[in-house]
Amino acid sequence: MEIAPRISVDEKIRFGKPVISGTRVPVELILGKLAAGMTYQEIMDEYVITREDILAVLNYAANTISSEQIKVIA
Repeated sequence: MEIAPRISVDEKIRFGKPVISGTRVPVELILGKLAAGMTYQEIMDEYVITREDILAVLNYAANTISSEQIKVIA
């Protein structure tokens, strides 16, 4: 099931974690690779995905975080 453009979930793929549609590449993996300093090109070459897939991952992450609610406990 597509939950965002180019991002889908299926309980039979990667334990239901969000992945790039049509692949088994998890969103969290791509975010981690970017955070570690890999370039778009390195990621595209290693995981056989497109620049648009990476941008979809970033968009999904941004939208997910923007709706997050944080409760401060003092």
